[in-house]
Amino acid sequence: MLALDNVSKSFGAKLALASTSLVPTRGRTTVLLGPSGCGKSTLLRLMVGLVSPDAGRVLFDGVELAPASIDAIRHRIGYVIQEGGLFPHLDARANVTLLARYLGREAAWIDARVGELCGLMRIPADALARYPGQLSGGERQRVALMRALMLDPALLLLDEPLAALDAMTRRELQTELKEIFARLAKTVVLVTHDLHEAAWFGDEIVLMREGRIVQRGSLDDLLARPADGFVTQFVHAQRADPRLAVAA
Repeated sequence: MLALDNVSKSFGAKLALASTSLVPTRGRTTVLLGPSGCGKSTLLRLMVGLVSPDAGRVLFDGVELAPASIDAIRHRIGYVIQEGGLFPHLDARANVTLLARYLGREAAWIDARVGELCGLMRIPADALARYPGQLSGGERQRVALMRALMLDPALLLLDEPLAALDAMTRRELQTELKEIFARLAKTVVLVTHDLHEAAWFGDEIVLMREGRIVQRGSLDDLLARPADGFVTQFVHAQRADPRLAVAA
């Protein structure tokens, strides 16, 4: 489905991403993990075409992301940023249905899909009449996820979607999202700096540092077979054993 072929990116004199190749596994959750500034969000933005690589290619089902193909490909990708990125002047329903209405989907289809997503995200339909500023943080993220899922995308990209939430709301949404990912069998790429969150969601974890992939594999690979000293330092800096978070 998605393939990054030797992509790299710099912003001015700063290297954000060295030459990197990555193919997330179809139907599984890949977590991009690492400290701030390691290149994980840049990698995600390359996947959705928000930035263009200086070199290399981003492919979706064999088609390269380019000006002629980007719109059609983006309609097959759901994208959620930190704090949701909802339009404040639109109510929640208008945010969720914006692209479907733009594409001319029938009203009956939109109504049915909204109802389905309300059930999936466990949000009451009457909450969709409120504006983002009238919603709690958890409700805003649920609405943002509904918007991302509205067109039933093949790929879901999440850039630290739970980072701004309080601990209880974050844990609740972590549990719900893991169930949703399993039920929908979506290909998911999720960015986080938190090893415990990576352990909870990740079928594969991709640990990055200074624009490069340091190690990729399972949680056990990182814990028992670290590729280098940085991997060990990063794990130890998180303090508690992340497997405890998975079992909790």
